[in-house]
Amino acid sequence: MPTTEHRFAAVDLGASSGRVIVGEVAPDRLTLHEAHRFPNRPTRVLGTLHWNILSLYQGVLEGLNAAAAHTTNNRLTSIGIDTWAVDYGLLDATGSLLANPVHYRDARTATTADTVWAAIPPPALYAATGLQHLPFNTIYQLVAARGTPALAAAHRLLLIPDLIAYWLTGEAGTELTNASTTQLIDPRTRSWSTQVADALGIDLSLFPPLRNPGSPAGHLLPDVLAATGLPHPTPVTAVGSHDTASAVVGVPATTPDFAYIATGTWSLAGLELDAPVLTEASRAANFTNELGVDGTVRYLRNIMGLWMLQECLRTWESTGGEHHLPTLLEAAAEATPLRSVVDAGDPAFIAPDHMPDRIADACRRTGQPVPRTPAETTRCVLDSLALAHRRAIEDAARLSGRTVRTVHIVGGGVHNTLLCQLTADACGLPVVAGPAEAAALGNVLVQARTAGAITGGLTDLRALLHSTQPLRQYEPTGDHSAWDRAAARLGDAQVTGAATGQGDEEEPCA
Repeated sequence: MPTTEHRFAAVDLGASSGRVIVGEVAPDRLTLHEAHRFPNRPTRVLGTLHWNILSLYQGVLEGLNAAAAHTTNNRLTSIGIDTWAVDYGLLDATGSLLANPVHYRDARTATTADTVWAAIPPPALYAATGLQHLPFNTIYQLVAARGTPALAAAHRLLLIPDLIAYWLTGEAGTELTNASTTQLIDPRTRSWSTQVADALGIDLSLFPPLRNPGSPAGHLLPDVLAATGLPHPTPVTAVGSHDTASAVVGVPATTPDFAYIATGTWSLAGLELDAPVLTEASRAANFTNELGVDGTVRYLRNIMGLWMLQECLRTWESTGGEHHLPTLLEAAAEATPLRSVVDAGDPAFIAPDHMPDRIADACRRTGQPVPRTPAETTRCVLDSLALAHRRAIEDAARLSGRTVRTVHIVGGGVHNTLLCQLTADACGLPVVAGPAEAAALGNVLVQARTAGAITGGLTDLRALLHSTQPLRQYEPTGDHSAWDRAAARLGDAQVTGAATGQGDEEEPCA
């Protein structure tokens, strides 16, 4: 008798593109097919950087239409949505969007930290929420939005994946893993922190009820069915809607002593724990306790990621240079290793534009040779990322009391073989690279388990990944002490990952 296969659509929105991916799942089978990809182009209007959310939603509808065309009888078992974190849309009492959501890279939160800390000092804020200082977590955005007409008129606040789900189904909810990035969730109770909300004057009634991954999130509305060609009823299932939460589900670990690095525009490096680490040492090291699937905690540090290389490429292209990335990576592999390194968690690298110049300035400040060519700059970026990966994993193990024997790299960065090898060299540990589409796979797996297509806990889901997905292992090579000397060059200049936790692991730059 043939095994029944279920088909699930993963809506996966990243910083530079969105896609709808169809996953076919059976107890011994897990395959993905990209049905549709579309650009994500933020727009600056009157000095404010916005997400073009209606264009993204149109891309989702077109993607679901393409997904329906690739399924039997145009039928999907369910749909799940994951996106980047912290950003939101405001709705009025009729459910209409009041304004385009503001992009987390917008400068509106640049001066809000002092206001927040005056109301609730950093140690108390960390003890209540367990989140590292990220300059545009939702609390900082809401403080920056005080007094604006949109916030004054708001009846509902929906985080980006919840906003997409609301437009698809007409039902509003707040998925927990993404809610935990707002800095308004207590990671011990996995519920809202009234202490923080009251201190900052944030009205928690703006948020609809919390949903756990695996909870129902409604069925497609009639106009959505008409636009997509999907039949009634097509359910939407809450997944780990922060893309990092889904990506961590997509780590194909076979033992518990693993660390993960979800790579792409950002690198999210850390451990999966059963309980948060809320010590002062953890706060000082700028680690975050975000909530994961099945009651887990994503204990991690946010690192600038391949954004630095993406921005370098964009700058070189805008000045008339032509740099084919594979050729550039080959040249970088031949460049002098660890000649110059920078702190890949430095907020100086958050903003777009002029990235090669900012990298050069950082090298000058720390008394290191300034990269002279694109290949040398690329090698500096990749060496620096590997060094930041090492530091994050070592710190996470020390602060949590855990032992790490294997590092898993997932997300778009798995295609960058030089970065994977340098990470193995820096950590002195084997690195297992893959899958690249970890967020989509984690999204699909949570849907599949909810639908009964597969069973078991995270260990069982990861066993299916390990047996069905292509993986590549990198063993550490070279002089490990050279990495110690490179780290010593940065010394106190490091800011331990004071970047932003936006996930976006699936944005490839390789």
